[in-house]
Amino acid sequence: MNKSSSLFLFLATLILTAIACNVFVGGPDYSDRAPIPVSNEAAESLKEEIKRAFEAGAMTGEITINITETQITSVLAQRLITDQNLQQDQKPLITDPQVYLRDGQMQIFGKTQQGMFTANIGIIVSVGVDANGNPKIEIVSADFGPLPAPEGLNAAISAMIEEAYTGSVGPVATGLRIQTISIADGVMTITGRIR
Repeated sequence: MNKSSSLFLFLATLILTAIACNVFVGGPDYSDRAPIPVSNEAAESLKEEIKRAFEAGAMTGEITINITETQITSVLAQRLITDQNLQQDQKPLITDPQVYLRDGQMQIFGKTQQGMFTANIGIIVSVGVDANGNPKIEIVSADFGPLPAPEGLNAAISAMIEEAYTGSVGPVATGLRIQTISIADGVMTITGRIR
């Protein structure tokens, strides 16, 4: 074998190995949206916003919490990392999350991997209030591209969002009865009363 044949065989093997490790198969395109930065500071600022809202509402009994896309994306990303660290043998349902708060809905995008296939995913969530003053989370749609939706998707996503909510709002909001949740222009506004 000459040098050019050996080089071609080596490069072909390298390319096939790279392709075999991970194949991107598409999914919803959200590249036209501005990326939302993830940071510990943004996650911490949500805790500060909640603390501020409760201190301001101590006199009136009414609470207003404003949550930005950066804050909720950062909290969700932290939760996914924490869950992955706790369950080393399982891959997270979503990686690289991006949460957009638009048009009355929480729009969650990211990536998922099943075997050697990776795809973009899009999950549209409606967030409201139940009769007990707790958040009511319903999946409107879930697009995993050509990949099949994982078993128990609705329960897993609802639990993930509720965990992010409980982890960030819950500890200080145990006495909060939510009255409204509105989502518009990159902000989720939660209003409620102290019980």
